[in-house]
Amino acid sequence: MSENRIEILTGAAVVAVAVGFIIWAGQVRGLGMSTDSYPLHASFRSVEGVTVGTDVRMAGVKIGAVTDVRLDPKTFFADTTFTVRKGIELPDDSQVIVASEGLMGGSFIEIQPGGSITNLAPGEEIVDTQGAVSILSLMMKFAGGGGDTGAASAAAGTDTDTGAGTQP
Repeated sequence: MSENRIEILTGAAVVAVAVGFIIWAGQVRGLGMSTDSYPLHASFRSVEGVTVGTDVRMAGVKIGAVTDVRLDPKTFFADTTFTVRKGIELPDDSQVIVASEGLMGGSFIEIQPGGSITNLAPGEEIVDTQGAVSILSLMMKFAGGGGDTGAASAAAGTDTDTGAGTQP
């Protein structure tokens, strides 16, 4: 009889821990029904590595999370919706960047505040954006010699012409 009670209490404890974990995980991923934040929108050419739940940071501090990512079929840009903690007022000339935590790290959204005296209202779009930089393509350019060296040296003001085939 006492074994049956112990099994019931153990089962109830396991279920309670599982429910608590699910609630905690939903809040950490930004899926909870929290009203202490407001939504903003931004469009990017590339959001490589950004998914629902990705951190939104300012000065390295998490201030929100990405809540939606979808492709605009007209512009072929990635439209994102993200939340920002209430009490953090962003100037309307702020910039949004898809940043990387490092060579092997994940991506996050970085907000760089502008200097305007007017702030963004909830639901507005930040138009000054910079998409993700592909680390792989940068490494391929570096390994391949950087592409067109003639154009780069011409832009730098150095002459790459050896003079062969020219007449005085």
